[in-house]
Amino acid sequence: MIIGVPKEIKDKEFRVGIVPAGVRLLTDHGHTVLVEKGGGEGSGIADAEYVSQGAKIIATAKEIFDTAEMIIKVKEPLKSEWPLLRPGQILFTYLHLAPDRTLTDALLERKIIGIAYETVEEKDRTLPLLTPMSEVAGRMSVHVGASLLEKARGGRGVLLGGVPGVPAGDVVVLGGGVVGINAAKMAMGLGAKVTILEKSARRMQWIDDTFGGRITTVMSSPLYIAAAAKRADLLIGAVLVPGASAPKLITREIIKTMKKGSVMVDVAVDQGGCFETTRATTHSDPTFEVDGVIQYCVANMPGAFPRTSTFALTNVTMPYANAIASKGWKKAVADDPVLAGGVNLVNGKVVHPAVAASQNRECTDLKTLL
Repeated sequence: MIIGVPKEIKDKEFRVGIVPAGVRLLTDHGHTVLVEKGGGEGSGIADAEYVSQGAKIIATAKEIFDTAEMIIKVKEPLKSEWPLLRPGQILFTYLHLAPDRTLTDALLERKIIGIAYETVEEKDRTLPLLTPMSEVAGRMSVHVGASLLEKARGGRGVLLGGVPGVPAGDVVVLGGGVVGINAAKMAMGLGAKVTILEKSARRMQWIDDTFGGRITTVMSSPLYIAAAAKRADLLIGAVLVPGASAPKLITREIIKTMKKGSVMVDVAVDQGGCFETTRATTHSDPTFEVDGVIQYCVANMPGAFPRTSTFALTNVTMPYANAIASKGWKKAVADDPVLAGGVNLVNGKVVHPAVAASQNRECTDLKTLL
């Protein structure tokens, strides 16, 4: 199979869809890998490193899209890339379609095979291709929040770890999944007071056992969410419903009760966000203010740490990419129900139930298309 890896064009997106080791894996299995010139530079990977492992460097994205049977990316295609896609072409990337009807319409019109990293799901409900970026974003959320709390940046002027004689900052995390746990680890490491709101009693028991009571757990409910937000210096949204739009847990009315200069980081922004006021921002213009509260909603947070993020992501995506390329997408999906969960779109049809439900669309049973 001919596999194309274009350069990412989203604002300040420095990740890339493949590393030299991934090229080697694919070329060793007889595939051709095309990488756009300079595509890996943002992650510290020179074109020569790709060439040394068998890749061909291509001058433009258009040439890659025109030639490749499968496109491997990091982020969803932007509007300028939509016309480059063609019917039957496999697109393997993060798609986050549920909250984005316009993108879904465009990809349905192009009749591509859309396989989304974020909905590849194991039997235990873990998301192997989303987890590495969730780990990065969770840890990064505390870095970002701590910085935005600086008075010079509009924050309350609270040092999360406090100092002797002065209380530590109060960090509230909505959700005890991968993002939430990684955020809590970082906040706890800084010496902050950390509370996780979670709806699974079993998960809260695990958190309590794992962290020895150093993290407070609270059963998530509208009442307790409102109370926790009111006292938070840093509020991190870390909820996820695989493939579906995130629930709006923080309303505008709750925000009005929060401390002026407190900070909200919505890591769920890719799935529409879990704050009522969320709107996607960029690394170039990352924040806005709502009722005196700073809100950070960058939709590609891990792009700020591309070297770490690219290698972490491709560690887990490449085995699936090789299976798709070596078997063809239909057999790869038929052989692996985990990968089957990643298929969102097929030839103009929505085949993922959560995406279809989020957009009130008809859902076609994937098995009927294999």
